[in-house]
Amino acid sequence: MKTRAILSDVPPGSVINARLPGAYFNDCYTIFVPGATNTRTALSYFLTALADTPSWVNSLMALRNKMVRFAGLKDLGGLGELDLSKPASAYAPGDRVGIFTLISNTPNEALLGDHDKHLDVVLSIYKHPPGQGGIQSVSVTTVVHIHNLLGRMYMLPVTPLHRLIAPAVLTRVIIDGEKVTP
Repeated sequence: MKTRAILSDVPPGSVINARLPGAYFNDCYTIFVPGATNTRTALSYFLTALADTPSWVNSLMALRNKMVRFAGLKDLGGLGELDLSKPASAYAPGDRVGIFTLISNTPNEALLGDHDKHLDVVLSIYKHPPGQGGIQSVSVTTVVHIHNLLGRMYMLPVTPLHRLIAPAVLTRVIIDGEKVTP
């Protein structure tokens, strides 16, 4: 049986909690990672997921990029567009990671985001302390603050799509029983 990402509460110890007040949208998905070692970083899990982004997600991103050009918004590229040879340890705040910019990075949490005239998006990839029996779990929290009517209009189609995309991408943190570690 394939491990699934489940809708969950924002981890109480996560620094993204400070960004929740006033958010137009937020959600959190968690996945349990069988056979994980505690040596992997939060960013490493995220890079694994992005490197294996489902093709349908990249197709939706390409469509999004074509459509938003008419509203004067930026083309973000593809979610999984990253340097596969660059290890998680080589990323520093300010670096691009797929469609996002790395804001902060610790072994247990990476914050990434994007700022545009219509909204701000921040993601947290949070590696929970190992649970009972050493089971590792990872959460991805998304927080969106909108700035104007364009932001509200943009979120109308994005919200339901995000609820499909976020868990689908998060399930990609698991590769061959943790044999591959970016």
